[in-house]
Amino acid sequence: MKNFILFLMLVPCFYLSQMKTGTFSDLEISMKKDPKPIIIHLYTDWCSVCKMEKHALNKDKETVDLINENFYMVNFEPEKTKEKIHFQGREFGYLSNGSAGIHELALALSKNKSQPVYPLWIVLDKDQKLVYYHEGLLAPETMKQKLLEISAL
Repeated sequence: MKNFILFLMLVPCFYLSQMKTGTFSDLEISMKKDPKPIIIHLYTDWCSVCKMEKHALNKDKETVDLINENFYMVNFEPEKTKEKIHFQGREFGYLSNGSAGIHELALALSKNKSQPVYPLWIVLDKDQKLVYYHEGLLAPETMKQKLLEISAL
């Protein structure tokens, strides 16, 4: 009986799509081999909107497939990522502020240079030029429409 209940609890997890994500290091290598548009998703572990958005996006198989086939995706948690990142020919580090801090790359990518808004979606074309910027909740349907437009460029 316990196994059956556990099975019922896990079944919904099998229906979530798997989005392929990588790191900024992976991105540099991948872009040299096969240039594609890039999606950079900035989020934090304390952001409830980020969690809702992630769950909704992973349930949308069409959008996940669109991303996996046509884009490189980097999930970036700027308050926890402490290693140096090389991106667009520059090196970015973590700015510590006692027990907290933020990554310089998040500040460079954000329009709000003092504190990024989470979640933050940045889409760059194959040449790494900004083509879409969105702060806050982004519904999967809206994202799918924008990504279809971008992938047609």
